[in-house]
Amino acid sequence: MSPFFLFAVIILAVVAMVIAISKFNVHPFIVLVVVAVAVGLVCGLDTVTVVDTVKTGFGDILASIGIVILCGTIIGTILEKTGAALTMANTILKVVGKKRSVITMGAMGYVTGIPVFCDSGFVVLSPISRALAAQSNTSLAVMATALSGGLYATHCLVPPTPGPIAMAGTLEADLGLTILVGLLLSIPAVAVVILYATKISSKIDIPANPEYTIEELTAKYGKLPGALHSFSPILLPIVLIGISSVASLPALPFGDGAVYAFLNFIGNPVIALMLGVFLSLTLIPASERGNTLKWVTQGVTDSAAILAITGAGGSFGAILKLLPIADATQGLLATGLGVLVPFTIAMILKLAMGASTVAMITTASMVAPMLENMGLTSPLGRVFVVMAIGAGSMVASHANDSYFWVVSQFSDMKTGEAYRCQTGMTAVMGVTVVAILYVLSLFLF
Repeated sequence: MSPFFLFAVIILAVVAMVIAISKFNVHPFIVLVVVAVAVGLVCGLDTVTVVDTVKTGFGDILASIGIVILCGTIIGTILEKTGAALTMANTILKVVGKKRSVITMGAMGYVTGIPVFCDSGFVVLSPISRALAAQSNTSLAVMATALSGGLYATHCLVPPTPGPIAMAGTLEADLGLTILVGLLLSIPAVAVVILYATKISSKIDIPANPEYTIEELTAKYGKLPGALHSFSPILLPIVLIGISSVASLPALPFGDGAVYAFLNFIGNPVIALMLGVFLSLTLIPASERGNTLKWVTQGVTDSAAILAITGAGGSFGAILKLLPIADATQGLLATGLGVLVPFTIAMILKLAMGASTVAMITTASMVAPMLENMGLTSPLGRVFVVMAIGAGSMVASHANDSYFWVVSQFSDMKTGEAYRCQTGMTAVMGVTVVAILYVLSLFLF
């Protein structure tokens, strides 16, 4: 199979998805499954392999983040119903002011994305995004873009997130230096995200649609939950996942015995989010305890569409992983363009396969033997390659990326709006990061 034919099929598939979903209003679940099957067959996979891969891909992605999405949706529903989300929004606005609420959302994502997967982080923090949008009279598109980009920046650039830490190991980059450079480079990335959110996403009006106002909830319950109590169902999972990430660092700061096993258990996103669900139940006032089952059921029901689309995206990604995409990009290694080479390979793999972590790990394995020919074998040079691959894996989150659907569905975005907010934002962010890297590399190497 020629590289030209392979990429032509993938490009046509993506275009077909966009047209079917945006123009003809076909449900994304149907489109993604049909396109996954079609791409597999056109590229020469046998029918049994195609069907089995579609089923396996669907199940694998839901095994990874399905329970996290369910738990996050339940937490979000309870935060909305009890007024805790409004309490959180009011607390933040009192500290930062309405004019800086977008910056706050981006900064919150920047910090949360270090220990927490961007999918999980967005699910957990989306109630604050919605409440802040309502309280500051801002389009939900603006807040969602800022939060999504903040999470994505550190997710792609800063260990101990699995992608960056795996790249650092494969490329033998100094982990401490990788973390430092990643944190610094994520700052201009988030700055661009905030600028994009305020200038581009602000042109899309998505109402926050909170279920209740402060006045209605106060009249109903007498008072809203306190700030610490309101934040706790979100903070607890983030803290637990963060501690687990620290415990898993190569230095093993807590050893590798019982403490390590316990921290890894409670810091697993599934366990951490379940604990968050139980903690959120304590927010329900005594007068409303009879509605607990109803509210949890609503959260489960609301997550159904998200789970279906996410699973279908996993099916498409699984089909693409069977294709020789990595081999088709091998010729880029001999071009002598420095950090632009790993960036370009990661970008192609990301656009084709959807999963940032897969694109990072695959590209790092391809580039590792070529570092000497690229002139990037110094400690800082290796870190720059890690950052370039991370930047490439940002470009761009679209229909075959589960994160695209998590952001769009939790933010009430139509598919076309999600392409403008999420896909456009991640493209600009990735290009900005590699441009900074390339300019710096001209002076440093």
